[in-house]
Amino acid sequence: MRLVVDTNILFSFFKKDSSARRLIALVTLLELYTLKSRIEELIKHKEEVCSKAKITEKAFFKSMQELMVFVNIVDDEDVARFAKEARALAPHIEDVPCFALALALDCGIWSNEKAFKKQSKVRVYSTAELLNLLSGFGIRV
Repeated sequence: MRLVVDTNILFSFFKKDSSARRLIALVTLLELYTLKSRIEELIKHKEEVCSKAKITEKAFFKSMQELMVFVNIVDDEDVARFAKEARALAPHIEDVPCFALALALDCGIWSNEKAFKKQSKVRVYSTAELLNLLSGFGIRV
């Protein structure tokens, strides 16, 4: 299943025992994508990530390396042509790039943001929905 990963899900990857981390690591089942700017955002907010995940800066960068193995990074410029359509779908201006990437890849979005579901063009899956979907195939995460 091909999905765009929302930034908040990426933040969850840094918590060692999170469901998001276990799901992201399912490289054979999930083909995940994010934008280069979202990775840069994680690095910009590394102190906040470390504090919330209760990890050191060293652990942050180790997890960042792991994350880049599991998630494909796309240059923001590659999806710019979808920005106008994405603007009509995204609940907030900062969410436009995520929707633009989903439109460019013709795939869904993995996000726990309820406002993402207030449109019908792009399928949005929460972590709980992905866990339920996978368990329906006998896959335990």
